[in-house]
Order: sequence, then C-alpha cells, then structure tokens
Amino acid sequence: MGTISTMDIKDHIRGIPDFPKKGILFYDISTLLAHPDAWQVAMGRMARDVRAFHPTVLAGIESRGFLVAAPLALKLGCGFVMLRKKGKLPGATIRHEYALEYGTDVIEIQEGAVEPGARVVILDDLLATGGTLDAGVTLLRKVGAEVVGAATIIELTFLGGRKRLEAQDVPVTSLVAYDD
Repeated sequence: MGTISTMDIKDHIRGIPDFPKKGILFYDISTLLAHPDAWQVAMGRMARDVRAFHPTVLAGIESRGFLVAAPLALKLGCGFVMLRKKGKLPGATIRHEYALEYGTDVIEIQEGAVEPGARVVILDDLLATGGTLDAGVTLLRKVGAEVVGAATIIELTFLGGRKRLEAQDVPVTSLVAYDD
C-alpha cells in the first residue's frame, strides 16, 4: 500500500465484473470511501487539483459526484450545488435534456443556486464517455456560470470523455486512469 504520500488510490478501488450488466467492469469507489486514510489522500489530491481552477462553487453530479464535491467544497471554502435527475430537487428548477446512447435524460439545477459569473468546477466520481458531465457543463452555462474545470476520481481514457469536455473548453483532471 505504501505511505500516504505514495499511496496508489487504485489499490482502494474495487472492480466488479458484469455490473450493471454482462460485459461491463464497474469501478466501485465504496471501498475507497470506507478506507479513511485512502479517502483523505484522495480528497487531498483532488483539493490540490481543483484549487488550481480557482472555483467559487463546486457542482456535484448525482449521486456519487455529491460524495466528491461536498467534502471538497468544505475543504476549499467553496459553495456546493447539486445537479440532479429530473424531479429530485425542490422548488423551481432549470433543466437540460441530453441524448444518451438509447434515448434521452434530463439534468436539473435549482433556480438561483449559482450566481451568474460564478467560477464552477463540475465533479463526478467517474469520467467515461463524458455525456453527463458535458450535459452538466451545458446546464451550468445556461444559468450563467463560468465552468472553469471538471474533476473526477476515475477516468476511463479509452472511452474518450476528456475530448468531449475539452471540445467545450473545459479542462479535466482525474486522480486515476484506466486505459482498457
């Protein structure tokens, strides 16, 4: 495992084959969350990376993105907002519908949750194809935010999500990458 300064975060991420369906290898961060030293190291490294974007607000994508964005916001002294699936937020919301491989989905933010011009970093646990993070960027820009970066714990580089975000001029940082 090594010392905290050399800890390999991958040692604390469990791969679960055939979840949620056959042929998919699911990268489970619950084992990282359960290990206090590894979680502390992961949040420290993410704080360093996210701080470089000089955000005023962190936006977490439902639901594992909340687990990343909320503690980072507290650590960095930023606000925290939730981007959720349709119908999950109380009060007036602003929504963005986006295409999936088969069909569409909707992501929402509460009206007034982000001030126009706020410097926002969008966070999730994993970057795969980038569809949900890309939709979050579009939604945040719709409400007047300046999306200055995106950050994840895990990146599946072979799925090309980084390119999708960088095409929107959103730099991306991730703690660990899997190439296949």
